[in-house]
Amino acid sequence: MDLNQVRRQFPALMQSVGGTAPIFLDGPGGSQVPQSVLSAMSAYLGYFNSNLGGAFFSSDKTVSLMNEARQAVADFLNAPSVEQIVFGANMTSLAFSFSRAVSRDWQVGDEVIVTNADHYSNVSSWRQAAEDKGATVHTVKVNETDCTLDLAQLEGLLNHNTKLVAVTYASNTTGSINDIKRIVERAHQVGALVFVDAVHYAPHELLDVQALDCDFLACSAYKFFGPHVGIVYGKREHLEGFTPYKVEPVKDIIPYRWETGTQSFEGIAGVVAAIDYIASLSEMSADTPRRDKLVEAFARIKAHETQLSQHFLTRLAEFKQIKLFGIASLDRLAERTPTFALTFDGIAPREVSEFLGAKHMCVWDGHFYAQGLCEQLGVMDKGGVVRIGCMHYNTIAELDRLFDAFSELLA
Repeated sequence: MDLNQVRRQFPALMQSVGGTAPIFLDGPGGSQVPQSVLSAMSAYLGYFNSNLGGAFFSSDKTVSLMNEARQAVADFLNAPSVEQIVFGANMTSLAFSFSRAVSRDWQVGDEVIVTNADHYSNVSSWRQAAEDKGATVHTVKVNETDCTLDLAQLEGLLNHNTKLVAVTYASNTTGSINDIKRIVERAHQVGALVFVDAVHYAPHELLDVQALDCDFLACSAYKFFGPHVGIVYGKREHLEGFTPYKVEPVKDIIPYRWETGTQSFEGIAGVVAAIDYIASLSEMSADTPRRDKLVEAFARIKAHETQLSQHFLTRLAEFKQIKLFGIASLDRLAERTPTFALTFDGIAPREVSEFLGAKHMCVWDGHFYAQGLCEQLGVMDKGGVVRIGCMHYNTIAELDRLFDAFSELLA
């Protein structure tokens, strides 16, 4: 993967701010976007902006765009069919919508499992649905030494009253990756469904819903180099079996019965372009199947991001005044994304991000909606953490500039 060629495709990475090349280490909050995505969105809005179902060329274009987008996402997730791909405003809205439908028949005595590793879009949605039905909610903690999920606690909570497990594939705060395949296998043994939040995982590693055997999986295109569009994959029997809240005239077939209102067609055009951008990183021939390209592309992404993680953790060990929450071992880089949660001795997270922001280094501070995690780690009332999040377009040189800034701050 030619990193210079990759970076040239992102207008944001090529700009100068105050005479300085900015450094974007805010990827977990939303990635930067390549020109191909911008062009696809602009072209759709400029020439074909129309709703579905009209007897004219631009509406025909929108119909074909939606078909193309479902195929692109099916390739991205390795879904069995395009009918199992649902679009929405964002992952949070979709999670609340699905929670209401899935919980319709829950009752007192039923149980739901959520986790402290999750963004609260995959917690509050299910907690509130359970409260409406009188069901019991159990919360799984993380192992504080490395911020991985306490799988023993999760498996101990599973029983034949468990209706659903809501779990993140990777923490949007610490980068820790969860063993979703194992969780799905254990949950299915007691008849429970599994709703996977793959929002943070999606830009870093290849997704395969068939290999995971998960019941639902959600992601958001703005985390993998696209616009703000939410996506949910569901097993066919669930998409057909559960009854969603919907506008009555909408066709009662999948996936339309799950899609509320007019979609962001320009955003969906951007989703196709974003997936094709990732596939292009494989440098394979144009006639190679998209899924094959994605397999190779994510292998290259993982290899580069592993180097970034190794360099970051090696440099971080030089700073005794900085605490890392998450996996620190260089032998366990396969178990994390290049996302790092930090606190600084005697310096509030907001002060750190403001100091870096003045140098046009973009990082986030706070809790990132991972409320349970920050409460368990004891940082919720201390401003949360500083989050450094690398993407495949980041460089070793950028990380060295960051650590130079750390040295200046701590001096």
